[in-house]
Amino acid sequence: MASKIISIDQYLTEGCGRCKYFQTAQCKVHRWTDELQFLRAIVLKAGLGEEIKWSMPCYTMNEKNILIVAAWKDYCSISFFKGALLKDTKQLLATPGENSNAMRQFRFTDTKQIIKTEKLILQYIKEAVVIEQSGVKITAPKKELVIIPELKEEFVNNPQFKNAFYELTAGRQRGYLIYFSTAKQSNTRLSRIKKYYDKIINGKGLDD
Repeated sequence: MASKIISIDQYLTEGCGRCKYFQTAQCKVHRWTDELQFLRAIVLKAGLGEEIKWSMPCYTMNEKNILIVAAWKDYCSISFFKGALLKDTKQLLATPGENSNAMRQFRFTDTKQIIKTEKLILQYIKEAVVIEQSGVKITAPKKELVIIPELKEEFVNNPQFKNAFYELTAGRQRGYLIYFSTAKQSNTRLSRIKKYYDKIINGKGLDD
């Protein structure tokens, strides 16, 4: 079960609490401690407020989400919630995944990269704040929902579960389908379905 992180300092010293390596040297947060501290200092220099959301440092302006600073296996990052709207003329931003319609990332693997890019980071943050203040929305393209074989089998075996799934909002259905389908192995996909069975039956979304 995930552990609740209540502060940025706790995140940096203990980890994100989203896996079994919380409060251990194996936590991926500890691979990037120096880099994360550099990024935090830069973001605060831009005047953003900070809080913990989704067990990660989230930075806001006037209670609107602007970006997240986080640690991953192979890099640490600044992820802009509406990064797809940034000009990014130098093409420095990466797309987190094939299902990421709006978010874009700066990715770093050492402090030298961050120091070299600081001015550009601040420029991108400033632009991101302007975009958020403008109220512009990013409309996700409509995609046909693909039901993976493991979920189809579960529907056949349990009609109540099938009915509960299709009574969810379209956004909640999509969230589950993306999460289930991104697992590479069938047994992992099935394990994810089983894990969220009760939530689906109770009409809740992935993050509810």
